[in-house]
Amino acid sequence: MRSRDGNHTFTHTVLLLIFFSSLALNASEFLISYRYVLKDAILYNETLDISQAMKKCRGTAQKSLFLEHHNKKNIRDILSINSEEFIEFIHKLGLDVAHRGETINMQNSSTTILTLKTTCFKVDINENFAIIAPLK
Repeated sequence: MRSRDGNHTFTHTVLLLIFFSSLALNASEFLISYRYVLKDAILYNETLDISQAMKKCRGTAQKSLFLEHHNKKNIRDILSINSEEFIEFIHKLGLDVAHRGETINMQNSSTTILTLKTTCFKVDINENFAIIAPLK
């Protein structure tokens, strides 16, 4: 609809900007947790859990990670293709470390558990990249 002062293009431009910015803000949100267990310096177990957030996460997006998705649209597939890069990224986010060492009958044993507590990530998959950003 044309405004009285003839600013039809200005109004149209503002509406388009609002529409496209809302698309960028509507990226999918996923809850991701990670657990890495070492027993006696040998990898014992590694778990990466991913689930779609059931309600909107609160917080602001932090530093983003850009991953090539190789024509995959599922977040699990994208993270499995780029697992090393994603694991390095979450190590930089900060992991909780629990270490236990014990000696029984002069046998040393140790267990180390690295954990990323369940964190909400905003994921936007475009034509070439998947953009993943944790919310804090």
